[in-house]
Amino acid sequence: MVKTQNLFAWTKRHAWQGVLADGHYGKAGKSGVTVRLRTGPGIATFIAATEGHAAVGTAIRERLGLVLPLTPEALCAGHLQAVWNGPGQWLIIADNRERFQETLADLAKFGAVSDQSDSRAVLSLSGVRVYDVLAKGVMIDLHPANFPIGAAALTNIAHVGATLWRRADDPAGPIFEVMVARSFFGSFWSWFSASAAEFGCTVIIEEC
Repeated sequence: MVKTQNLFAWTKRHAWQGVLADGHYGKAGKSGVTVRLRTGPGIATFIAATEGHAAVGTAIRERLGLVLPLTPEALCAGHLQAVWNGPGQWLIIADNRERFQETLADLAKFGAVSDQSDSRAVLSLSGVRVYDVLAKGVMIDLHPANFPIGAAALTNIAHVGATLWRRADDPAGPIFEVMVARSFFGSFWSWFSASAAEFGCTVIIEEC
């Protein structure tokens, strides 16, 4: 019997490996924009069963304490976020993957669930010049009157399909989160880093 040698080995890589690292990019001095990436969030898509989105939302709220928005919004409950992703569809995002599979098992009782944790990248964008950077590529009006805290949108950013939502502000100003497909992360970062260069950009990678 001839033994075969395994010539390939899978190595886990984050979406941004080989694309960016912690540090300062662009103009020297104080950064106008800060980008935060987390190494291990849990991400899943959830499509509600057909018996009624409101009924499914009520059941999930009672079971998980998570409210599913019925309009383009992002809502938080503890370590979980639910981001509207189309009629009857949501992104479920956890700060980390601890017990995330248990959460998905609960959701699966009410619809179709698909774990996307390794196929998406989420960037948290903040800083006094974040509006100026996003204005260069986002195709929707992000003025606070039109895109308040909690608003969400499916859109294109510099020709890359993305989900964009606004978190609660911090003392430095607004916070936006952007999710893109892993395979498009390099293209997104190429645009973003060039757009943010004139303001200075700090990248922080957080282990979770």
